[in-house]
Amino acid sequence: MKKLLTFPLLLVCLTTFADNREETIGAVIDDFHAAAAAGDRDRYLSHMTEDGVFMGTDEWERWPKNPDFTEYVDGRFQRGTGWTYKSVERVINLMDSADVAWFDEVVFSETNGRFRGTGVVVKQDDDWKIAHYAMSFLIYNEDWPAVVEMTKKTAAGKPGN
Repeated sequence: MKKLLTFPLLLVCLTTFADNREETIGAVIDDFHAAAAAGDRDRYLSHMTEDGVFMGTDEWERWPKNPDFTEYVDGRFQRGTGWTYKSVERVINLMDSADVAWFDEVVFSETNGRFRGTGVVVKQDDDWKIAHYAMSFLIYNEDWPAVVEMTKKTAAGKPGN
């Protein structure tokens, strides 16, 4: 009888542990976005690992936290505001090792609409940090041919293409 009760109890504990990690990770990502909206440079950057990378929407936008992304954030946040993205849908996947997770989310911006954010978070000491965040435009399939043509036209005007 003891063995029969042990497995369900262990399952409940593991599920609760995973749910707590997901809630904690979600709170970190939400505060990452909130810090950007508030233009809070230190709080925003503190959510990233020291070797973290932010991938923007333009082809060339690969921003290592140090020094590139930090310099960009410094310039953008000088006015006390940054950018506002609110997560409207998020899925978090946890590694069995308990110290790595990846996520995808749909975020909404009042000025620019919906985007997809994807990322990897790692646990460092007792804190979850964003090691990689990538943002991309959401394009409806029926709009794809027009976007492809527009992108080809823009690329043709850039050096090296």
